[in-house]
Amino acid sequence: MSERVLLLILALAVFGSALALVIARHESRRLFVELQELEKVRDDADVEWGRLQLEEATWGTHGRVEEIARAQLGMTPPNAATVVLLSP
Repeated sequence: MSERVLLLILALAVFGSALALVIARHESRRLFVELQELEKVRDDADVEWGRLQLEEATWGTHGRVEEIARAQLGMTPPNAATVVLLSP
């Protein structure tokens, strides 16, 4: 009888170990899929950040600022007669 009890205990241990392995592999695969999704989100954010930096650089060029100053604000460069130079 003691051999049967020992065999039953060993069989339960093997079954428990196999079940734990299946659960661990499933969790590992689930986490890997989540990691891939998060990496895609990160890559998309990096692309968007680069696009926004390029757009910001385009909107802030000196030529564009000067064009807006002339067209929308009516600004013009000062003429030589109205410029006052200050010396230290």
